[in-house]
Amino acid sequence: MQPNILFILMDDLGWKDLQACGSTFYETPNIDRLMSEGMQFSNGFASCPVCSPSRGSLLTGKSPARLGLTDWIDNAGVMHPLKGKFIDAPYVKNLSHEEKTLPSTLREHGYSTYHIGKWHLGTKEHYPETHGFDVNIGGCSWGHPHEGYFSPYNLETLKDGPEGEYLTDRLTDEAIKLIKNSKDKPFFMNLCHYAVHTPIEAPAELIKKFEQKAKKLGLDSVNALVEGEEMLTDDKRGKKVTRRILQSDPAYAAMIYNLDWNIGRTIEALKAEGVYESTIIIFTSDNGGLATAEGSPTCNFPASEGKGWTKDGGLRVPLSITWKNEIRQNSLNQTPVTGMDFYPTLLEACGIDLLENQHKDGVSLMPLLKESSIGDRYLYWHYPHYGNQGGHPSVAVRKGRYKLIKYYDMDKVELFDIENDLSEITDISGDKPRIVADFLSYLEHTLEDCEAKYPSPNPNWKG
Repeated sequence: MQPNILFILMDDLGWKDLQACGSTFYETPNIDRLMSEGMQFSNGFASCPVCSPSRGSLLTGKSPARLGLTDWIDNAGVMHPLKGKFIDAPYVKNLSHEEKTLPSTLREHGYSTYHIGKWHLGTKEHYPETHGFDVNIGGCSWGHPHEGYFSPYNLETLKDGPEGEYLTDRLTDEAIKLIKNSKDKPFFMNLCHYAVHTPIEAPAELIKKFEQKAKKLGLDSVNALVEGEEMLTDDKRGKKVTRRILQSDPAYAAMIYNLDWNIGRTIEALKAEGVYESTIIIFTSDNGGLATAEGSPTCNFPASEGKGWTKDGGLRVPLSITWKNEIRQNSLNQTPVTGMDFYPTLLEACGIDLLENQHKDGVSLMPLLKESSIGDRYLYWHYPHYGNQGGHPSVAVRKGRYKLIKYYDMDKVELFDIENDLSEITDISGDKPRIVADFLSYLEHTLEDCEAKYPSPNPNWKG
């Protein structure tokens, strides 16, 4: 019998935003329990430090560079291209219909396919129902709730609820309805909560709970935001990168607490319907936590920076895979893995032949889930854009303990020993010239194979 699949994808949830991952301020008992019932990955990475590329990569098994989808989709063209010393690389604004997505493949093999929540992969002609999903609830071109988290939402693909209804609660209600009505066929549910993306809004009683906690811990008297260097682009001249140095924002903590409650409700629905043990559950996020701009609601320490950066704070994400009786409980894996890997993993888990020309940038993680090995390999992140959060256009590559970052707008390469320097403070490129040369050679050939696009010098840059 083929397993059900519940793919829970959070928006901007940072690597350290769960108690199971080390948070001492946020409270996530339900997610922690879910993680403990399967395998947690301490080196889980998104495919990109921003949302749309990661989401496209998850559904196609291809890197953002190969898709040509390398930045968040700005269909209005208001924000792009960003211009600093260089000009952002061009990129596509829709998930191409030439891609055979994971839900399309699963549907061909008897699955009901559901998308709930954030999509952000193009205009209406490219919505979830055009990419293999039977049902689309809440997925549109929006990257965040434009009208906020309380109804009326004015989402074209989700009917407004009663005034004041909270969006995360509503999406969970819709997921539970589908679980209860999925009796005849296995299902693939792509549950993509808008939380915890801005605006940072939560029920008032929960915010009060964490205001009291912050006061009890003395966090309310600590200056958690530190101004740094000026932003890098013309549109943000005079503004500074503002880093959060500890987790203490009550509203953000409240969003996470509510999200955790709703994840718990979803898991309980699987159990009530008797399908928990036959469901593969993946829990992860589309990029690192927002830590350097736009209110900087969280902190990813000891990882550096956050969303929009190719430092690990922008790339590391919480990740667990649970499959009762198939994956050992309370298991921990330290192998670096990334978003492109889920497509081949799920096909193999479901007994479906791999489509190597489609998910060519990912590998099946089934050996890891069975506590074997997939060996060392290169992982890379091509982000040829200025991040809204202060990051440079750059490319990063990781293999084993080492990570290299090449900055496109500076004549600069950095190498870090991530095992001993997770915060990426000490550049050891001068001590390891052979490793630097190997990494740069890998990037040159791989990006050429992907036909990657690059930023270009800005002739009007005044410094």
